[in-house]
Amino acid sequence: MTPAPISEERRVPKFHLEVPHTLPSEEAQSRLQRLIEMELDQHKEKLSDLSHSWIGNTLQFAFKTFGFKVAGAVESLDQKVVVNGDIPIAAMMFKGKIESALRERLQRLLR
Repeated sequence: MTPAPISEERRVPKFHLEVPHTLPSEEAQSRLQRLIEMELDQHKEKLSDLSHSWIGNTLQFAFKTFGFKVAGAVESLDQKVVVNGDIPIAAMMFKGKIESALRERLQRLLR
């Protein structure tokens, strides 16, 4: 008997976080763009296969770091920023740390 295939949804662990703010979505988006540019410049030697683009108020991103592929989206809304993404299985033990650091960084950015 052949086992049922594992869906892509189950194979790739996800992360999700929401950070509230009081900025207009355009200002939040502008700050996010500046942060992204700074981070890319600061960590460019650790990243490869980088792609990112804004579609409306949503930033789609993907990159590889240390051999791991990370992909997701950041949505800039009027009262919050929502981040959804994939975490490589090998990095699951760091999921809490990744979410915590990202949440802290976004909270400072959106004050």
